[in-house]
Amino acid sequence: MSNVSNNLIVQKDWKQSFANTVQDSQTLADILQIKLDTSQKFSNFPLKVPMNFVKKMQKGNPNDPLLLQILPTFAETIQVAGFVNDPLQEQSANPTKGIIHKYQSRVLLPITGACMVNCRYCFRQHFDYHENLPSQDDWQTMIDYIVKHADVNEVILSGGDPLSLSDRRLFDILQKLENLPQIKTIRLHTRVPMVIPERLSIELIERLASSRCQVVIVIHANHPNEIDEESCFYLQRAKNMGITLLNQTVLLKNINNHADILAKLNEKLWQAGVLPYYLHVLDKVAGASHFYIDDDEAVNIYWQLLAKCSGYLVPKLVREMPDKPFKTPIDLY
Repeated sequence: MSNVSNNLIVQKDWKQSFANTVQDSQTLADILQIKLDTSQKFSNFPLKVPMNFVKKMQKGNPNDPLLLQILPTFAETIQVAGFVNDPLQEQSANPTKGIIHKYQSRVLLPITGACMVNCRYCFRQHFDYHENLPSQDDWQTMIDYIVKHADVNEVILSGGDPLSLSDRRLFDILQKLENLPQIKTIRLHTRVPMVIPERLSIELIERLASSRCQVVIVIHANHPNEIDEESCFYLQRAKNMGITLLNQTVLLKNINNHADILAKLNEKLWQAGVLPYYLHVLDKVAGASHFYIDDDEAVNIYWQLLAKCSGYLVPKLVREMPDKPFKTPIDLY
């Protein structure tokens, strides 16, 4: 990347990009020069997509793989047996406000209900954030819970998207966790580098890199078209400053259920300094059945992927099950 490109990139303000968001289907259709049925409201889960991400979509193509991930459709209204509001039964693993504790050594904190993009297959689209978002008064209870569970040595910041928070709020949370000697790793799960990569500002990365804890950013990319020059720049810079970068992908029908697409995605991730981590079969959340592919197809794709990629570029094929204290590998045999 040239120095000119670098200078242009680092001057962008992520807050302005966050404010430049499309929130209705007709506006999106006009921008992309496509025809959509905008006569009815398909879902209570609203459309929300930054223009940064819209610009990566192909104009005139109603089947663009990035568009299909964020566009409300009639298929969301079809009730399908087995697709439920809480597919991972997180409510039963919610011992106190602000904490989800499914795995022995780590807890997940849904610290915000906000995302910079609403993905139609999101397994938390029905999550009761109102009941779970911690106020300042709740943090001591959360800290006490973590201290009481001495096996917990890792905290996952999730939501929503933790990088939708301001630096001030995020740094305050980091400090609270760093004050606990038992915490060795802090993980942030985020879609932001794909939609507003400049959120990985130098100030943010410097703060993460200076943490006494090991900091891991787990990004979420599903298709190679999501990774452009800007995404690569910010991700590579974060890696060069000492941040561990991993990626999770969800297998999605008509979007990435092809070994060639996944191979290209994993290669572009690697070029950006990101290691492919998990390849998830879809969580059966209500409204997302049209994205689902069965295990036989998933396994077939995976075998093809193994033949196309170096072993370190092949993520683990897994599903998350509500009654298991770990990600469950899909049986390849």
